[in-house]
Amino acid sequence: MMTTRTTELLVGIFIVIGSASLFMLAMQVSNLSTYSGDEGFEVEARFTDASGLKVRSPVVMAGVTLGRVTNISFDEQTFKAVVKMKIENQYSKLPIKTSANIYTAGLLGEKYVGLLPGSVDDQCEDEKLAAELEGRAPDTQGLECGPQYLAQGTTIEFTQGSLVLEKLIAQFVSQMGSSDSKKDEPEEHP
Repeated sequence: MMTTRTTELLVGIFIVIGSASLFMLAMQVSNLSTYSGDEGFEVEARFTDASGLKVRSPVVMAGVTLGRVTNISFDEQTFKAVVKMKIENQYSKLPIKTSANIYTAGLLGEKYVGLLPGSVDDQCEDEKLAAELEGRAPDTQGLECGPQYLAQGTTIEFTQGSLVLEKLIAQFVSQMGSSDSKKDEPEEHP
């Protein structure tokens, strides 16, 4: 009787430790524990295909998680996926011409948004250069002078949607099918 209780107690402890270990592993794999998400600025990007991307997917630049996807919606006018991302405040110096791409990470195929830095746009410098080339006085009135960075409400203009393996295979098969049918057609001789 005493060994049965001891065995049951040990099994219970083992199950509790195992459950806690699985929970910790799940938190590590999903990256939910690495981002607070409270402080930051929100930007958006429009993709032709956002397949597999989910809310809370990481936003990464150079292998560092800068933020998370906060919302994914569909724009009925442009027929594109609108992805809103919250970037942490400490990364407020991202150039305005940063591009966003959807990539696949790891064996499980988790999707994430990868940012690539672009140039820091200075409209006054562009106008001065154009005026110098054209031999006229620069007109910087109404232009934003100084470097421009991503900020609250900015839309990332340069994007590339996710590559879907099924679409690539279908394109390959259809191209192979069309080239095979051309081979089977008899040639016409004049």
